[in-house]
Amino acid sequence: MGLSTHAAPILAPSELPAAEVINPDGRSRVILVCEHASAAIPESLHGLGLRAEDRLSHAAWDIGARAIAMRLSELLDAPLVASRVSRLVYDCNRPPEAKDAIPAKSELIEAPANSNLTEGDRRARIRDVYEPFRALLAETIAARRSTEPVLITIHSFTPVYYGAFREVELGILCDTDDRLARAIHAAAPSFTTLKTELNEPYGPADGVTHTLKEHALPAGLPNVMIEVRNDFVADEAGANRIAEVLRRMIESGLEACEHSASPAFEKRHSG
Repeated sequence: MGLSTHAAPILAPSELPAAEVINPDGRSRVILVCEHASAAIPESLHGLGLRAEDRLSHAAWDIGARAIAMRLSELLDAPLVASRVSRLVYDCNRPPEAKDAIPAKSELIEAPANSNLTEGDRRARIRDVYEPFRALLAETIAARRSTEPVLITIHSFTPVYYGAFREVELGILCDTDDRLARAIHAAAPSFTTLKTELNEPYGPADGVTHTLKEHALPAGLPNVMIEVRNDFVADEAGANRIAEVLRRMIESGLEACEHSASPAFEKRHSG
């Protein structure tokens, strides 16, 4: 991207790295991703001007998503690529050109320091937060290409959005490749009573499938984005329960896709 290296680093040495791989030697085909795993804001940004009560809100991170992803990493024996910086600093599930990659306001919550950023400020955020995350995920996928990896991103969403209650409890999202998403959605009734919908409460038109479009679709990798309503994962016990449900749904969905003999899944058996 040719980003300038002149601006001071956003993250102090003690705050590095911007992204991490957990269970890097996991044997599963699945590669888990959690773009909104952390609410951490570098000291250099002085809390972005957030109110104290907003520092751990859904605007700053996906509540419970990291806990779900960590437990799934254990259950599936899968590597997990996770951001270590708040999405209010930079949303790693958005491309640099997206207006909401560095939001000045997320729903009703304002991040005053994100208003009126200079081009240098934006480039520094991209350089220090997005690019390390993007590179780490790309490297993780590349190192496992012989396994025909499957990309699964883990998110959570707030029950009330702009004052409206959301009935959906579990969202199974996809972009142009819907095979795995539809298979997992079809498996849901066998494993959960949660109200489960395709491309809800968000969908591709909302710009939320960047990671899938950047890392899975061009390479033909099976992929899906999972959204859990965060009132079900507000504590560790809830996150563990949901992770177990998702494990079963994912395994069932993968098995169904393999039996369908679609090219993306049969390729691993053709050598």
